[in-house]
Amino acid sequence: MAARYDERNSKLSPVSDCMHFLFRLVLEDLPPDARILSVGAGTGAEILSLSNTFPGWQFVAVDPSGPMLDVCRTRLEAAGVIDRCELVQGDVHDIPGSDTFDAVLAIMVAHFIDREERQRFYQASHARLRPGGFFVSTEISYDLASPEYPSMLENWGRIQSRMGATPDSLKTLPETLRNVLTVIAPDETENLWRDAGFARPVCFFQAFMARGWYAQKKTG
Repeated sequence: MAARYDERNSKLSPVSDCMHFLFRLVLEDLPPDARILSVGAGTGAEILSLSNTFPGWQFVAVDPSGPMLDVCRTRLEAAGVIDRCELVQGDVHDIPGSDTFDAVLAIMVAHFIDREERQRFYQASHARLRPGGFFVSTEISYDLASPEYPSMLENWGRIQSRMGATPDSLKTLPETLRNVLTVIAPDETENLWRDAGFARPVCFFQAFMARGWYAQKKTG
């Protein structure tokens, strides 16, 4: 699965390219020697996107999957940026709380975290930021009880088809969104961010049900 991950996601490169372009703009005023934590780093796409633009930045990639990190390491080595990177198997809670960063990224990660644990995840991300640092997160987020949901679900099925979904998996897509990925509404997500300490989450990206926010840690 790890080896095929990038090939499967390449079908959606116009979406991911836009997402990467936008969060690079959000982060471009960080210090030239900024430290970035990539949570759920996968195969390193976000690190590669940022490292090409910001040659002085250092990165920590954390992911629970050893095979994913193996692919990530290979890609970072091939790009010649592995000397600016540290790879950690685990999740955000495995990064020492004393180790702080100018930005924490969680790109298409949060919807894999149970609703009961989501608040703790956002709090842990907040705790690992330096004052003024940015948290950037994109996730599948939609109000599954809204009258617009059936139309959005149809379009989301088209996205899944391009990523290789089978007819059987498309039939169970509503159940997957509710009970496997625990998708929550944007308003609920923003409230969880506020409860975690972020005063003003800003929505900067949406592509069907994929939505992205950024917020800064208070400086005082």
